[in-house]
Amino acid sequence: MQTRKKVIMITGASTGIGKATAIYFAEKGWQVAATMRTVKPENTFSHHPAIKKFQLDVTDNESIQKAIGDIINDLGIIDVLFNNAGYALAGAFEATKEEQVRKQFETNLFGVMNVTRSILPYFRKERSGIILNTTSSGGIITFPLYSIYNSTKWALEGFMEALQFEVKQFNITIKNIEPAAVKSDFTHNIDFITDSNYEQYSQVVQKNTLIGYRNAPGPEVVAKIVYKAATDNKKKLRYAGTPQAKFIFFLRKLLPLSSFNKMMARMMEKPVSA
Repeated sequence: MQTRKKVIMITGASTGIGKATAIYFAEKGWQVAATMRTVKPENTFSHHPAIKKFQLDVTDNESIQKAIGDIINDLGIIDVLFNNAGYALAGAFEATKEEQVRKQFETNLFGVMNVTRSILPYFRKERSGIILNTTSSGGIITFPLYSIYNSTKWALEGFMEALQFEVKQFNITIKNIEPAAVKSDFTHNIDFITDSNYEQYSQVVQKNTLIGYRNAPGPEVVAKIVYKAATDNKKKLRYAGTPQAKFIFFLRKLLPLSSFNKMMARMMEKPVSA
């Protein structure tokens, strides 16, 4: 008897970690529902017939409900939800406008809540489901200039840690994937806010940040961790998404907070040649 292919639904699947994860799961024999805010005519996944694209905007509840319905109608089931859509707002907090802060929270936190709330009735009825989330190492530690981004990821970590208690009775498992820097299109989409009062500091820190991204592993590394989390049958909440994240978390546990923050400051605030 032929075994049914499992189905993963991925948000933010057009680039970066989402795209790499879609391809990796397809190569592992899964059916993939790759959702994205704008479905472009070109076939991003032309070599992967097991990947189907669906339109979904995490800030639009109507598009979320439609996408979930379309996926179930088309693929028959959803076994795993991977909340991956997000972006980073960077810069001095004083320079950020309220609407910029709200936009960051609407995507990175409220968007995840929207999709999760919409999938829960289905998983509860099935009495089965795994909810994976791209949080970030920035949900465990903090970086200079990323106070708003860090806020969304810390909130997401807390939300998912609390949510796991109430959904485990329905055999729904929550897991967070926490990568450090990843070389992907994510860096091109960083919304960097400049301000003359913080310009010198901001330029140095952001240059060091981007150097870290350039020297980072690709999103395929994270895709493998996502697959492990989806298939290891463990009731484990947190997975370091990259080797660098694993090392950073070790140092954070080992060192006093003041020492750890001094280390981060030396790393991020060191002079950079033009």
